[in-house]
Amino acid sequence: MLTASVQGDIFASPSTKQILAAVDTVPSDKGTILVITNYTGDCLHFGLANEKANAKGHNCRTIICGDDVSVGKNGSMVGRRGLAGQIGVLKVMGGAAGAGGSLDEVYNLGVAFSEQIVSIAVTLDHCHVPGRAEHGMLQENEVELGTGPHNEPGYKKLSPAPSASELVEQILQHCLDEKDPLRGYVKFSADDEIMLLVSNFGGMSHLEMGALVDEILEQLQSNWNIEPVRICAGFLETSLNAPAFSVSVVNATAAAKNCSYSVEDIKLFFDVRTTTFWESMAGSQAQRRPRQQQLVTPPKEEIKSVDERRDLAVNPVLLENMLRNACEALIKAEPDLTKWDTVMGDGDCGETLKTGATSLLTALDSGLAKSGSVVKVLLELEDIVESKMGGTLGGILGIFFVSLRAAVEKNIELAQNPILLWGTALGTALENLRRYTPAKVGDRTVMDTLIPFAAAMAKSDFNNGVKAAEDGADATKTMKPRLGRATYVWVSSENQELPPDPGAWGAMVAIRGLQGGLVGAIGAT
Repeated sequence: MLTASVQGDIFASPSTKQILAAVDTVPSDKGTILVITNYTGDCLHFGLANEKANAKGHNCRTIICGDDVSVGKNGSMVGRRGLAGQIGVLKVMGGAAGAGGSLDEVYNLGVAFSEQIVSIAVTLDHCHVPGRAEHGMLQENEVELGTGPHNEPGYKKLSPAPSASELVEQILQHCLDEKDPLRGYVKFSADDEIMLLVSNFGGMSHLEMGALVDEILEQLQSNWNIEPVRICAGFLETSLNAPAFSVSVVNATAAAKNCSYSVEDIKLFFDVRTTTFWESMAGSQAQRRPRQQQLVTPPKEEIKSVDERRDLAVNPVLLENMLRNACEALIKAEPDLTKWDTVMGDGDCGETLKTGATSLLTALDSGLAKSGSVVKVLLELEDIVESKMGGTLGGILGIFFVSLRAAVEKNIELAQNPILLWGTALGTALENLRRYTPAKVGDRTVMDTLIPFAAAMAKSDFNNGVKAAEDGADATKTMKPRLGRATYVWVSSENQELPPDPGAWGAMVAIRGLQGGLVGAIGAT
């Protein structure tokens, strides 16, 4: 791409001496082109270096790149700022130079290409400059549109922060609306070949960048009838650790009309292999699969049927009250569960249980418990866990509820003795669960609640089962984690009290909630 690059201090242009040193270090018989982003300091220092280099005998020229559409046509005498569109300029010029192009040919290509770029940047927050105590920050629910790569503020703040699709819609509107009197810098025709560059300023995750590029491509196709022939996404022009990005759209067809190279030449120059890093960011795109083809079509949902001969029927009011009380207790406990799991795990336990509880409440609102069918409720719980509750806890609960429902159906002849039925079914469900997890009492997991609860139910009654669940969950405060992610982060002295295991505590909260709902329903009658 470049024969040499010159940089100054953070967010400052290099000095004239530094630029001259670079020109002198890599002299060329054909000549030297200085490609500059349109910032005052850069233009001055590179301009002076250009004059001095020519005075020393170099054949030197400059190209000033300005592609930022957030700077309107009447907003500044200095013209548009330079954003990551410059990287595309450098790439095609480097490819042309490597192919043996003359100084005029390469220079004219650079000018033509740079004039056909529209870019805009979006910032979720500003970067942190090493050595500076104060950092500008955006509000939590705020996004800044039209920012620069040097921590410059944007021209507009969006609050509340728009969704990804709404944000991309605004970005493309600013870049592609030819009728905008302030920002209609580049015209696009139906058959023009377009290139897309998406630059990560440094603080965006690969997941976020992938989702962003997909949304941009989706809207380019659906709203603007544009399918880019080249896409480049990654760390093109960065701003330390800023959680920000820029989007650049280039009309390669229009650029070809203003230089000696064809569109095919320009694409070949863009594709020239340079480094493995460029290979990881750039690629050709002849045809893109529509988003609906990228997703797996879910199978049709099977109708959940209950065999009445193997169903456990209970008082609908009791069932409804118990389930609602358990769900509401879990939702109320979510902040503590999340806090504890953040300390000792990956922080998803509370949200996982809250999601399940919220989904079950929705099903109850739709009449799930009106028939008093326990098997129907267990089938619904299976579906909720499988479709909405991920993570380790979701997997454990999924196996547990499937096994519990099957055990209830198998032992339905014990229905006249509910304690015996539930004790047997819970024991069978836990036996099945042990085939998939080595967890036992004392390992600081959800099993520290479920195992004592099932054992007490088999020997005694529901109230003693609840007490055993409470004692088991409480005991996890002094246990050393032996399984799960908590084993990687646990650092403690002997007998130091920790937060309870969130999975064990969540299970206890649900069980105690069932008890509270039962007591409340009986009291109401």
